[in-house]
Amino acid sequence: MSETANRILVALGLIGVAFLATLIEYNGIFHAIYWLCLIVGAGMIFEFLRCLWHAPRDVMFNLKNLVIFLAFLGLLGLDFVSLMTLGHRAMIIFMVLVIVSVADVGAWLCGRVIGGDKLWEKVSEHKTWSGQIFGIICGTIAAILYGYLTLKTFVPQMVWIGISVSLLSQYGDLTASFIKRKLKIKDFSNLLGKHGGITDRFDGWIYVLPIIWAVLA
Repeated sequence: MSETANRILVALGLIGVAFLATLIEYNGIFHAIYWLCLIVGAGMIFEFLRCLWHAPRDVMFNLKNLVIFLAFLGLLGLDFVSLMTLGHRAMIIFMVLVIVSVADVGAWLCGRVIGGDKLWEKVSEHKTWSGQIFGIICGTIAAILYGYLTLKTFVPQMVWIGISVSLLSQYGDLTASFIKRKLKIKDFSNLLGKHGGITDRFDGWIYVLPIIWAVLA
Protein backbone atom coordinates (compact mmCIF):
# COMPACT_ATOMS: atom_id res chain seq x y z
CA MET A 1 0.00 0.00 0.00
CA SER A 2 1.35 3.45 -0.93
CA GLU A 3 2.05 6.00 1.79
CA THR A 4 -0.60 8.33 0.36
CA ALA A 5 -3.28 5.62 0.51
CA ASN A 6 -2.08 4.78 4.00
CA ARG A 7 -2.51 8.39 5.16
CA ILE A 8 -6.01 8.52 3.66
CA LEU A 9 -7.00 5.33 5.49
CA VAL A 10 -5.59 6.65 8.77
CA ALA A 11 -7.51 9.92 8.34
CA LEU A 12 -10.74 8.05 7.58
CA GLY A 13 -10.13 5.81 10.56
CA LEU A 14 -9.73 8.77 12.92
CA ILE A 15 -12.82 10.45 11.52
CA GLY A 16 -14.75 7.19 11.85
CA VAL A 17 -13.78 6.77 15.52
CA ALA A 18 -14.68 10.39 16.27
CA PHE A 19 -18.01 10.04 14.45
CA LEU A 20 -18.89 6.94 16.46
CA ALA A 21 -17.90 8.69 19.69
CA THR A 22 -20.01 11.70 18.70
CA LEU A 23 -23.06 9.48 18.12
CA ILE A 24 -22.54 7.84 21.50
CA GLU A 25 -22.22 11.26 23.12
CA TYR A 26 -25.39 12.68 21.55
CA ASN A 27 -27.41 9.62 22.45
CA GLY A 28 -26.51 10.19 26.08
CA ILE A 29 -24.85 6.79 26.49
CA PHE A 30 -21.41 7.98 27.58
CA HIS A 31 -19.23 11.11 27.42
CA ALA A 32 -17.08 9.43 24.78
CA ILE A 33 -15.68 12.56 23.11
CA TYR A 34 -14.69 14.12 26.42
CA TRP A 35 -12.76 11.06 27.57
CA LEU A 36 -11.14 10.60 24.16
CA CYS A 37 -9.98 14.21 24.37
CA LEU A 38 -8.45 13.64 27.79
CA ILE A 39 -6.71 10.48 26.58
CA VAL A 40 -5.28 12.30 23.56
CA GLY A 41 -4.15 15.31 25.61
CA ALA A 42 -2.57 13.22 28.37
CA GLY A 43 -1.05 10.85 25.82
CA MET A 44 0.70 13.69 23.99
CA ILE A 45 2.23 15.00 27.22
CA PHE A 46 3.29 11.53 28.35
CA GLU A 47 4.89 10.71 24.99
CA PHE A 48 6.88 13.93 24.98
CA LEU A 49 8.08 13.47 28.56
CA ARG A 50 9.11 9.92 27.68
CA CYS A 51 11.08 11.24 24.71
CA LEU A 52 12.84 13.74 26.97
CA TRP A 53 13.69 10.99 29.44
CA HIS A 54 15.31 8.88 26.73
CA ALA A 55 16.93 11.78 24.85
CA PRO A 56 20.73 11.70 24.41
CA ARG A 57 22.73 13.67 26.98
CA ASP A 58 24.13 16.06 24.38
CA VAL A 59 20.56 16.95 23.41
CA MET A 60 19.28 17.54 26.93
CA PHE A 61 22.36 19.36 28.22
CA ASN A 62 21.90 22.14 25.70
CA LEU A 63 20.37 25.32 27.10
CA LYS A 64 18.74 26.33 23.81
CA ASN A 65 17.15 22.89 23.46
CA LEU A 66 15.88 22.97 27.04
CA VAL A 67 14.12 26.30 26.45
CA ILE A 68 12.54 24.93 23.26
CA PHE A 69 11.43 21.71 24.98
CA LEU A 70 9.93 23.59 27.94
CA ALA A 71 8.02 25.86 25.56
CA PHE A 72 6.67 22.84 23.67
CA LEU A 73 5.72 21.12 26.94
CA GLY A 74 3.86 24.29 27.97
CA LEU A 75 2.05 24.28 24.62
CA LEU A 76 1.02 20.64 25.13
CA GLY A 77 -0.22 21.56 28.62
CA LEU A 78 -2.30 24.33 27.09
CA ASP A 79 -3.68 21.83 24.59
CA PHE A 80 -4.69 19.52 27.44
CA VAL A 81 -6.55 22.33 29.22
CA SER A 82 -8.22 23.27 25.93
CA LEU A 83 -9.31 19.67 25.39
CA MET A 84 -10.77 19.52 28.92
CA THR A 85 -13.03 22.45 27.95
CA LEU A 86 -13.73 21.67 24.32
CA GLY A 87 -14.26 17.99 25.10
CA HIS A 88 -17.79 18.86 26.21
CA ARG A 89 -18.53 20.20 22.70
CA ALA A 90 -18.48 17.09 20.57
CA MET A 91 -19.40 18.77 17.29
CA ILE A 92 -16.54 21.26 17.56
CA ILE A 93 -14.02 18.49 18.19
CA PHE A 94 -15.42 16.48 15.29
CA MET A 95 -15.27 19.56 13.04
CA VAL A 96 -11.62 20.19 13.90
CA LEU A 97 -10.72 16.56 13.27
CA VAL A 98 -12.42 16.57 9.84
CA ILE A 99 -10.75 19.82 8.72
CA VAL A 100 -7.29 18.88 9.99
CA SER A 101 -7.45 15.37 8.53
CA VAL A 102 -8.63 16.53 5.10
CA ALA A 103 -6.07 19.37 5.02
CA ASP A 104 -3.28 16.95 5.97
CA VAL A 105 -4.16 14.44 3.25
CA GLY A 106 -4.62 17.22 0.67
CA ALA A 107 -1.26 18.78 1.50
CA TRP A 108 0.50 15.44 1.40
CA LEU A 109 -1.08 14.40 -1.91
CA CYS A 110 -0.36 17.69 -3.65
CA GLY A 111 3.18 17.80 -2.30
CA ARG A 112 3.81 14.33 -3.73
CA VAL A 113 2.16 14.91 -7.10
CA ILE A 114 3.10 18.52 -7.86
CA GLY A 115 6.12 19.07 -5.61
CA GLY A 116 7.79 22.46 -5.96
CA ASP A 117 9.63 24.67 -3.49
CA LYS A 118 10.06 23.31 0.01
CA LEU A 119 8.16 24.95 2.85
CA TRP A 120 10.90 24.42 5.46
CA GLU A 121 13.32 21.82 4.18
CA LYS A 122 15.57 21.80 7.25
CA VAL A 123 12.61 20.66 9.36
CA SER A 124 10.54 18.61 6.91
CA GLU A 125 11.94 17.61 3.55
CA HIS A 126 8.56 16.57 2.12
CA LYS A 127 6.40 19.65 2.83
CA THR A 128 6.04 22.12 -0.03
CA TRP A 129 4.36 25.47 -0.60
CA SER A 130 2.05 23.90 -3.17
CA GLY A 131 1.08 21.27 -0.62
CA GLN A 132 0.31 23.92 1.97
CA ILE A 133 -1.91 25.86 -0.43
CA PHE A 134 -3.76 22.76 -1.61
CA GLY A 135 -4.13 21.59 2.00
CA ILE A 136 -5.77 24.90 2.92
CA ILE A 137 -8.12 24.62 -0.06
CA CYS A 138 -9.10 21.04 0.85
CA GLY A 139 -9.56 21.91 4.53
CA THR A 140 -11.70 24.92 3.66
CA ILE A 141 -13.92 22.85 1.37
CA ALA A 142 -14.29 20.29 4.17
CA ALA A 143 -15.28 23.07 6.59
CA ILE A 144 -17.90 24.47 4.19
CA LEU A 145 -19.38 21.01 3.59
CA TYR A 146 -19.37 20.33 7.33
CA GLY A 147 -21.31 23.55 7.97
CA TYR A 148 -23.77 22.77 5.19
CA LEU A 149 -24.40 19.19 6.31
CA THR A 150 -24.86 20.07 9.98
CA LEU A 151 -26.81 23.34 9.61
CA LYS A 152 -28.47 22.63 6.22
CA THR A 153 -27.32 25.97 4.84
CA PHE A 154 -24.19 27.71 3.62
CA VAL A 155 -22.34 29.33 6.52
CA PRO A 156 -19.88 32.05 5.36
CA GLN A 157 -17.94 31.87 8.64
CA MET A 158 -16.92 28.31 7.82
CA VAL A 159 -14.69 29.67 5.04
CA TRP A 160 -12.53 31.56 7.55
CA ILE A 161 -12.65 28.69 10.02
CA GLY A 162 -11.50 26.30 7.31
CA ILE A 163 -8.62 28.54 6.21
CA SER A 164 -7.48 29.24 9.78
CA VAL A 165 -7.66 25.66 11.05
CA SER A 166 -6.01 24.26 7.91
CA LEU A 167 -3.13 26.73 8.07
CA LEU A 168 -2.56 26.39 11.81
CA SER A 169 -2.69 22.60 11.59
CA GLN A 170 0.13 22.55 9.07
CA TYR A 171 2.31 24.75 11.27
CA GLY A 172 1.51 22.49 14.20
CA ASP A 173 2.80 19.61 12.10
CA LEU A 174 5.96 21.58 11.28
CA THR A 175 6.50 22.43 14.94
CA ALA A 176 6.27 18.76 15.91
CA SER A 177 8.74 17.89 13.13
CA PHE A 178 11.10 20.58 14.45
CA ILE A 179 10.93 19.12 17.96
CA LYS A 180 11.59 15.61 16.63
CA ARG A 181 14.63 16.90 14.76
CA LYS A 182 15.91 18.41 17.99
CA LEU A 183 15.33 15.11 19.82
CA LYS A 184 16.88 13.14 16.93
CA ILE A 185 13.86 10.82 16.64
CA LYS A 186 11.54 9.82 13.80
CA ASP A 187 8.33 9.48 15.82
CA PHE A 188 7.29 10.42 19.35
CA SER A 189 6.49 6.76 20.03
CA ASN A 190 5.62 3.50 18.27
CA LEU A 191 2.26 3.13 20.00
CA LEU A 192 0.49 3.01 16.62
CA GLY A 193 3.24 1.05 14.89
CA LYS A 194 4.47 2.61 11.67
CA HIS A 195 1.99 5.46 12.18
CA GLY A 196 4.00 6.72 15.15
CA GLY A 197 2.38 7.81 18.39
CA ILE A 198 -0.54 9.93 19.53
CA THR A 199 1.42 13.16 19.14
CA ASP A 200 2.40 12.23 15.58
CA ARG A 201 -1.24 11.81 14.66
CA PHE A 202 -2.58 14.88 16.47
CA ASP A 203 0.25 17.38 16.00
CA GLY A 204 -2.04 19.37 13.70
CA TRP A 205 -4.12 20.29 16.76
CA ILE A 206 -1.27 21.96 18.66
CA TYR A 207 -2.09 25.58 17.73
CA VAL A 208 -5.70 25.08 16.71
CA LEU A 209 -7.11 24.01 20.07
CA PRO A 210 -5.87 26.91 22.26
CA ILE A 211 -7.07 29.48 19.73
CA ILE A 212 -10.55 27.92 19.42
CA TRP A 213 -10.70 27.70 23.22
CA ALA A 214 -9.72 31.39 23.53
CA VAL A 215 -12.28 32.46 20.91
CA LEU A 216 -15.12 30.53 22.56
CA ALA A 217 -14.10 31.77 26.01
